[in-house]
Amino acid sequence: MTAHAWESFIARLLDMGVDAVQALIRIALIIAVAYIITKLLRAALNRLEQFLIRAAVRTDTATAGTAKRIKTLASVLWTISCGLLWFLVALVSLSQIGVNIGPILAGAGVVGLAVGFGAQHLVRDLVSGFFILLENQIRVGDMAIINGTAGAVEGVTFRTVVLRDQAGVVYVFPNGSINTLANATLDWSAYVLDVTLPYWVDTDRVMEIMRRVGAEMKAETEFASVMLEPIEVFGVDNFTETLVTIKARFKTLPGQQYLVGREFRRRLKYALPAHGIVISSPANPKPASTPLPAS
Repeated sequence: MTAHAWESFIARLLDMGVDAVQALIRIALIIAVAYIITKLLRAALNRLEQFLIRAAVRTDTATAGTAKRIKTLASVLWTISCGLLWFLVALVSLSQIGVNIGPILAGAGVVGLAVGFGAQHLVRDLVSGFFILLENQIRVGDMAIINGTAGAVEGVTFRTVVLRDQAGVVYVFPNGSINTLANATLDWSAYVLDVTLPYWVDTDRVMEIMRRVGAEMKAETEFASVMLEPIEVFGVDNFTETLVTIKARFKTLPGQQYLVGREFRRRLKYALPAHGIVISSPANPKPASTPLPAS
């Protein structure tokens, strides 16, 4: 081998060594950056985990398994994130040493598309559930109307909301399918009642009796703790040639409106005749005497 050939061979070896060293340095830098990203990601997921647990406690949705489910979700997110990150690191590292990663990316794209298409509903449910908990939209024990179905909220998770109606039927709504949500017991509840009377009844007198009955209930220990305000008697809401409707409202603690409203109706039924207001009609003539509640 001539001197020129040796010089060319050594030059090629040196160039290859320099390229290899540069590639190794770049790969080392890539790995170092990825390691830092994993640390930041772990810290972010830890903060997210604690935030979700506090949100569940604040919204009264925390159960014995809530923290465990949240930790499991955080673990799954961590595994997926790390897997994707180090997969990208491996691809970039291979490209640094001259490997054609085009076919690998094409295959990964097909697999990712298939997985994403299959999991899109699950992801939508989880994202919607996250915001339901974050925004404190509903809690276990609330009375809610979801997509036109009313019932008591029996469960709220990241994937579903469970309602039970008055007939005992249980409805399970995936969070991503919830289009309309109404909460009848958020912060406070209201019982709105219409008192329909014959046209000839003294409406001012009836409204006075309604306020008196409401005030008596508000003064009692049993109802004072659940009635947030005295009864609001709005006045005559409607009338015809034969009937008059008086509208009123109670504001109560969440979920206590029916207890207060039904007791008010019971007492008003006896209070009206006790104060000389007897409701009669041709179909229901005025009785000779009206029974009063036992003292």
